Amino acid sequence: MGPGTTVRWRRRVSGWRRAGCAALIAGAVALPLSGAARPEIPAPPPAALAAPTAATLDKAYAANRANAAEASRMAADHGDRHRAAADRAMADRSRRLLAFDGRGTGLATEVFGDLARADRVAVLVPGSDTGLDTYGRFRATALALHRQLVAEAPAGTRTAVVAWLGYETPGTVSTTVATTDRADRAAPELRALVGDLRRITGPGTRLALLCHSYGSVVCARAADGLEVADIALVGSPGTGADTAAGLHSEARIWAGRGADDWVEHVPHVSADLFGTTVGFGTDPVSPAFGARVFDAGDGGHSDYFDPGSRSLTNLARIALGETTEVTHA
Repeated sequence: MGPGTTVRWRRRVSGWRRAGCAALIAGAVALPLSGAARPEIPAPPPAALAAPTAATLDKAYAANRANAAEASRMAADHGDRHRAAADRAMADRSRRLLAFDGRGTGLATEVFGDLARADRVAVLVPGSDTGLDTYGRFRATALALHRQLVAEAPAGTRTAVVAWLGYETPGTVSTTVATTDRADRAAPELRALVGDLRRITGPGTRLALLCHSYGSVVCARAADGLEVADIALVGSPGTGADTAAGLHSEARIWAGRGADDWVEHVPHVSADLFGTTVGFGTDPVSPAFGARVFDAGDGGHSDYFDPGSRSLTNLARIALGETTEVTHA
């Protein structure tokens, strides 16, 4: 097999893989998939705290770390060593947890940087299959973004990243990933987070939402009138809106998709079936949607925040408000 044949074969296999993933997503619309339910892991209710302010941040962080430590002990007593280890890591003294809930698949909001003094704050909103058991990869994304912001921020500009696992994400292969139901339930929680951040940081701080995959549906549902400067839709299957204007947001709306992202092959349709909306409509990187399309490089669906990637560079520039420096596809 010669070099040219090898390259063509690899491209063909890559295409099959992307199309296969898309077929699984599309199939979830009409073919419910079920698996063995995971036994409920015991955990304490979240810490009872007043709405956070800059003055109470350290108290909130400490209370949520203590809650994570208790969740770890309860998971260990239950015999779930994996969840116990995940909770124990969250309880480390170095962690800044704005919120934590160890029940079910788990919820957490973690801060990177000095939130109370930040001039620019990027909020990461994750997509499917994200929970406490898989939180490490989401945290790695947040860390990579924070390092990029620190490296690129103009002198004197202070930055922070908020990793918001504030909703129960759908499974990639499930009926829920093809509907807006989870996003509709998550949107008020995301709006509440933005309100909290406004209270903590003050009116001069500019916020950006960086929304990956199904997280872009969540951001779209929360966007109406939301006080943020930028919303970036990354690897998005659609938003449920026909156009960027349909989000009813004064924020700049951005969209990017890597050249090897299988989500390109997800059908861009939307229909009301059995009391819910199935599918997410117009492709956000299409001219018809009307977003500012940025260069997201050649990566796949999980590669947008890889260090050194074009996508991470452009997402950092969006979060910093350096819009003229963003490169376009």
